[in-house]
Amino acid sequence: MMGLKVGIDFGTSNSGVAVSDGSQVRVLPIDPKNLVPEVVKTILYITKSHSCAIGQEAVELYYRDNVNRSRRFVKKWAGEIDYTGSDGMYYVRDVYVYVDELLPGRLLQYIKTGLRTKDYQGTQIFDRYYTLADLIAIYLFELKKRAEALLHEEITAVTLGRPVNFSAHPALDKAAEDTLRQAALQAGFHQVQLEFEPVAAALYFERSLTRPQNVLVFDFGGGTLDITIMRLGDPQHRMVYASGGIGIAGSDFDQAIIQKWLLPYFGRDKIEHHADILELVNTIADWMALPDLSTPRVRHKIEKAIQQGEAPVQLKALKSLIFNDLAFSFYNHVEAAKIELSSQGVTVIRLQEKDIDLWELYTRRQFETDIQQHQSRIEQVLLDTLSQSGLEIEQIDAVVRTGGSSSIPLFYEMLCRTFGVARVKTSNLFSSVTAGLAVRAQQ
Repeated sequence: MMGLKVGIDFGTSNSGVAVSDGSQVRVLPIDPKNLVPEVVKTILYITKSHSCAIGQEAVELYYRDNVNRSRRFVKKWAGEIDYTGSDGMYYVRDVYVYVDELLPGRLLQYIKTGLRTKDYQGTQIFDRYYTLADLIAIYLFELKKRAEALLHEEITAVTLGRPVNFSAHPALDKAAEDTLRQAALQAGFHQVQLEFEPVAAALYFERSLTRPQNVLVFDFGGGTLDITIMRLGDPQHRMVYASGGIGIAGSDFDQAIIQKWLLPYFGRDKIEHHADILELVNTIADWMALPDLSTPRVRHKIEKAIQQGEAPVQLKALKSLIFNDLAFSFYNHVEAAKIELSSQGVTVIRLQEKDIDLWELYTRRQFETDIQQHQSRIEQVLLDTLSQSGLEIEQIDAVVRTGGSSSIPLFYEMLCRTFGVARVKTSNLFSSVTAGLAVRAQQ
C-alpha cells in the first residue's frame, strides 16, 4: 500500500510528528496554536458528546468550559452488588452515585504513563468506557489527521518511539508495547514500527558527524529518563553498546515541589482532627485525581471542617482548587516555575483565584535539594549503563542531551562532572527524538 511514512514521538508531556525524504528531515508544525508549533502537548480533551481535541486546543477548551463553572449533582443508578450478610442470607443491592450532570468534558494528561502503570486499564468518561489503547489511539489519530492535512497525502506507516523500559518486568514491558502498537493500528496506521527514543535521538545526532564516535544519549523528558550508548558515524557498523532507564522525570519533580512547599497553603500543617481532610490535601500532588474529588460528600466534609474552625482560610483554598477546576492551572504554574529555574536562580510560584492567594519564593538551590534523592538514583543509572557498555569514561566521545528535563542545571553539571564540559552536547531538546524517528521510518 502506497503512502507516507512518518516518525511520531508520543511523549509524556509533549509529542511531535516528522517526515524524511532520505536527505532532509522536516518536523511538522502540528500545533499552530502552540508557542512552538512543532511541539504539541500530550493532552486530550473529550467532551460530553465524545468529540475530541488535543494540544493547545484541548487546553483552551478546558479553560473555557470548566473553570469556575456551575455544578449540579444528581443521583444515578450505577449497578448492583451481591453479598452474603452476617445472617447467612444472600442479598442483591442497588448502588447509586452522584454525578455532575453539568460536566462539559474531561481533560486527560500524562496518558503515556498509563503504559507503565500495572493496574491501569482505562477510564469511564460519561457513558462510555475508554481503554488505555482507545485513549492513545484517539490522540494518535488526531496527530495523523493534522499531519495529513499539512502533507496533502495519506500516511500509512509510522515509526513510534518507546522508552527503553516501560517496566523492569519483561511481561509488563511487552504488554505496554503491545498496547502502544494496538493503539497505532486503531488510529489508522497500516504499518507500525517501534524504536527506542534515545536511539532515535542518536540517529538524528549522527547526521552531524563526520567520523565514527561513541555517543551517550541522555534522553530526559516528562515521564522517563532513557540512556543509550551507541557507535555512530558509520551506518554499516552502527551498534548499541548498552541501554538503561528509569521512570523518573519532570512530573516527579513537579510533585516534589508541591509536596514540600505548596501543601501548607491548603492546610497540611494546620489540620489536626480530620484525617480524611488531610488525605484530600495530600492528593493535591496528583492533579489528575482532583477532578474526581468534586462530589457533594467531599464538599460537605470540607465545609463541616471549616465551620468547626479547622484551618478555615486554607480549607477554603482547598475547596476552591477542587470545585472551581483550578487543578490544571495550578500545575501549569508549578511546571512554569520549575522551567524558569533552568535559566535563573530564583522564581515565584503564584496563583490568585477565588479564596486562593498562593505566593511562594522558590530558589534553584531549594529545588536541587528537593530532588536530590532522584538525582542520586539517576546518576547511578548513568554509571550502571556505562558499566554495561564495557566502555571507559574516556572512550565516550560525545554526550547528547535531549528532552526538556535534560536542561535542568543539576543534571547538566552531573554530566559535565562525569565526562567533561567539552563532550556534553545539546541536541534539539523537544524535537530530536521526533526527527530521529522520521530518519528511522525512512530507513
